[in-house]
Amino acid sequence: MTNKTFLPGLLAAFCTTSALAFEPFTVKDIRVEGIQRTEAGTVFSYLPVKVGETMTNEKAAQAIKSLFATGFFKDVRIETDGNIVNVIVEERPSIAQIDFDGLKEFDKEQIIKGLREVGFAVSRPFDRSALDKAEQELKRQYLTRGKYAATVTTTVTPLERNRVAINFKIDEGSSAKIRQINIIGAHAFREATLLDEFQLQTPNWISWYTKNDQYSKQKLSADLESLRSFYLNRGYLEFNVESTQVSISPDKKDVFISISVNEGERFIVSSVKLAGDLTLPEQELRESVKIKPGDIFSREKLNETTRAISDKLSAKGYAFANVNAAPEVDKEKRQVAFTIFIDPGKRVYVRRINIAGNTKSRDEVVRQEMRQMEGAWYDDEKVKLSKQRIDKTDYFSEVNVETQPVPGTTDQVDVNVGVTEKATGSLSAGIGYSQAEKIMLQASVSQANIFGSGKFASVQLSTGKLNRNIGFSYTNPYFTVDGISQGFDIYHNRFNPSSLGYAYGRESTGGGLRFGIPIGEKETINFGAALDYTKIKIDHNDANTPLLYKRYIDKFCGGADSCGKTSFPFSAGWLSDTKDSAIDPTRGAVQRISYEVSPLGDLNYHKVTLQRRQYFPITRNAVLMLNGEVAFAKGFGNSPELPFFKNFYAGGPDSVRGYDYGSLGPYEITQSGDIVHLGGVRRFIFNAELMLPMSSFGFGKDKSLKFGPFFDAGQVYGDKKSNRDPGVVAEGPIRMSAGIAVTWLSPLGPLKFSIAQPINRQTNDKIQRFQFQMGQTF
Repeated sequence: MTNKTFLPGLLAAFCTTSALAFEPFTVKDIRVEGIQRTEAGTVFSYLPVKVGETMTNEKAAQAIKSLFATGFFKDVRIETDGNIVNVIVEERPSIAQIDFDGLKEFDKEQIIKGLREVGFAVSRPFDRSALDKAEQELKRQYLTRGKYAATVTTTVTPLERNRVAINFKIDEGSSAKIRQINIIGAHAFREATLLDEFQLQTPNWISWYTKNDQYSKQKLSADLESLRSFYLNRGYLEFNVESTQVSISPDKKDVFISISVNEGERFIVSSVKLAGDLTLPEQELRESVKIKPGDIFSREKLNETTRAISDKLSAKGYAFANVNAAPEVDKEKRQVAFTIFIDPGKRVYVRRINIAGNTKSRDEVVRQEMRQMEGAWYDDEKVKLSKQRIDKTDYFSEVNVETQPVPGTTDQVDVNVGVTEKATGSLSAGIGYSQAEKIMLQASVSQANIFGSGKFASVQLSTGKLNRNIGFSYTNPYFTVDGISQGFDIYHNRFNPSSLGYAYGRESTGGGLRFGIPIGEKETINFGAALDYTKIKIDHNDANTPLLYKRYIDKFCGGADSCGKTSFPFSAGWLSDTKDSAIDPTRGAVQRISYEVSPLGDLNYHKVTLQRRQYFPITRNAVLMLNGEVAFAKGFGNSPELPFFKNFYAGGPDSVRGYDYGSLGPYEITQSGDIVHLGGVRRFIFNAELMLPMSSFGFGKDKSLKFGPFFDAGQVYGDKKSNRDPGVVAEGPIRMSAGIAVTWLSPLGPLKFSIAQPINRQTNDKIQRFQFQMGQTF
């Protein structure tokens, strides 16, 4: 008769008692029953006893606990048959597939990743607790998008081989909108003024884009910090957010936010002292103090002060200077005094600059942008400038610069530059539209970092109603170790402006060599030389051909309808660029002087252009842009008259908005009665534009969309001889316009739209009130 002892899994798992369910015995064999997918070796690995060892009641209970803890099994039992141990298990089903119905708000892979992080994924054991966690995770994801009414219904379908299929049926519902934000306890400022500091907003016409009408805990925390900064920068030293309350309407469609604040009193700065080891002359350090006695307290100015002093010390080699401001508050007088304690630490120099992450780019591509040198005193400004210059190469998606002390020394640091490379080659083809060009086809192949050398090459092809351009460009930004750049261009351009009323055609083929010589961190002198062959074609018998064109062709082409001319233009220029951003500048200026002269060949002329564009920060977000440009051109030698196809033009979205492209300046009324705009030998442009973020109008804090008024003025002037030709109407007064412009820093590049009203429209002016441009900022 077989003596079989049974130890229930639950009893052994959760009860420990001194009473034995069986007497200890030496294990002769261990058998496993009920496994389908799990390997027997896996079960053995969790058992605290092996063949030849003594089996006890405690070890049996421990074995069952260990096997349950794996999560692989729904039930575990241990039976003994003499000195044989039988482990009987019932495996949990495995998850064979996970499907979603109604999933629109999220990408499926994003959701699957989130479920995996809570332990719910294909091939893992299925249990109800994990399923509950998965449902909660799904709902949590929808809560982050403001969809409080989202529901999740789960269906579990058994499959063969002890597997299950999971289906989540989702009713996403609509996103809850923020209907009201109340700030309780605010008396010093209007509530609307305070809410302008918030990302979270009540719904408006741009909410579809910003999504700022959807509640987010993270955004609310950021908004509370913005509110705190607003008060602290205006003297309210003791400002505090007492509480916040977020409530949802019963239908889960509306969110109401209440914020209780204690403004406190406004404080004035009574004194600012410097203490500690000043190292530098006190007067020199005081130049960095941005907050003065008598000023209303501002945390921002105080932080600027400590940062400026620290930067000034860092520029002298004190890389680890410690600058802290200690306040002394007089509540009765509502005054605060500050003592700025300075501990410069020890002066250090840079032992080594380490480059990492550049698997394709050569070290020299990064090192040639470094302004901090090895062996020199550490200079924080040069380190920052180095990072900016590496960023500006556009070869890397991320640039990190860290300064670390050299172990075992007190006066040395290493500068570690870590970069993340990005794809710098591109192959593109597309179709576009502009008001002047109409339909445009474009294709280009470019490589901005050839073989990791930092050199640039590209092939461009574009065709439109006016232009057809083919070109090849090459640039070596470090032709010499001193940073002199060298490049060349080859091109073939066709210009057929008949659609604009210009009754001629032009084809140009040529190439040129250019050099750029840096004379400062933000200044460059450019030189270039080129060879150009231009073929001009007109129709003498066309009643729409202007007399100016006929006279030029008669003189230089012997009366033929077409001829080709060779020129050898040389160019020189100076560029200063101090603006703080290439795409969205807020301060700084761009100054440019360029000179082009063609002393050799069939065409002799020179052109001069002077331009200055200045950006002024009016408020923290509002920027005023002023732009002025003057240009002159004149023929000489073989071409006492400037070739008409070298004339300047104005009018359109890049000069004087509200007037049609190239329509300003003198024009000729041809024999057919058509108007042909001739351009001129002198050009004057002035622009003033105020750009305000949409937050200024209560539309959130999104900075990619800006809006503001503008004023444009400009004119093109013809030479005295052409203005005397029959049928030519002189340019008249400077044209002016005013209007509203909207700039959107879209993922495709900057887009600018404008609606303009000409101020002093003249007879026969071509008006175009709505205009747009893409790919550049004005």
